[in-house]
Amino acid sequence: MILRANDQIVHKAAWLYYTHNLRQDEVARRLNISRASVATYLRKARETGIVSIAASTQLFSDDILARRLEDALGLDAVWVVTEDRQALDPATEIPVVAASAFLELVQSGSRIGVAWGRTVYHIADVMSYADVQDATVLQLCGNLGAPYNYRPDQCTMEIARRLNAQGINLYAPLILSSESLAADIRSEPVIAEQLAAISACDLALYSVGSVDKDSHIVRCGALTADELAALGEEGATGVIGGQLIDADGQLMDCAYNRRLISADLDAVRAIPRRIMVVAEDSKFDALAAAIRGGFVSHLVVTASMARRLLDLWDTQSQTTP
Repeated sequence: MILRANDQIVHKAAWLYYTHNLRQDEVARRLNISRASVATYLRKARETGIVSIAASTQLFSDDILARRLEDALGLDAVWVVTEDRQALDPATEIPVVAASAFLELVQSGSRIGVAWGRTVYHIADVMSYADVQDATVLQLCGNLGAPYNYRPDQCTMEIARRLNAQGINLYAPLILSSESLAADIRSEPVIAEQLAAISACDLALYSVGSVDKDSHIVRCGALTADELAALGEEGATGVIGGQLIDADGQLMDCAYNRRLISADLDAVRAIPRRIMVVAEDSKFDALAAAIRGGFVSHLVVTASMARRLLDLWDTQSQTTP
């Protein structure tokens, strides 16, 4: 079974109390809940068998893996989807889990930054309808012309519609023909104001793009496959909001990035809750770069990807002086 987003806190409380040996007041501070709530969750954990974490096998194996990944990477929350169960397809299950997790994080008055791409659009497509008071959904990067599917404006407005929230599109192209033109557009008051507003977001929803020939920035025409391959040789490892990042999650210093209209990556890192959703194995290096760069606080991934991340971080910890 996969823990529902609203049940995950029960498992987290049990994990901290029984595995990390924290006191109930320490668990309460870690999870930002009351001590009475901790006691309630621990009682529920005992009643459902979650307390047998050390002896658990199949039932809670995915959730134990999620807790281990949180510990290793310093993330606030992880949801794991297993690929090897009969009739469970991560491509369809991950958006469902991600939509549930996302809705648990949305609050009245939330300002939500949304990126673009197939993953984000599929999350919006399966998301339950909610009536969130005074929420605002902001587009994190410039737009793409038709006929490209899963455009930034589509993703933003569909999520806003599902939340009954205000949607704010960024009415500028994602990529311009020259660096000077991009700089001029970024300095236009209405665009500058919209980009500056991203710093006030308290929640972000996005995936990370790969830098192979199937990358969404190739499919949408922002770069050719050969151009992206050349940038990959220079160190490009992933794509955040259309922007290329290196293996450490830092913005690449390249002409392509300077021609973009997109959120300042330091502003994105500063958003308190940053939920990243990745299903494809081909995005492993890009995801690792995004984590190193501080773009992830909440993560939805497959079990195989979670294990690869644990192995990578374990190897890094052993080689770091």
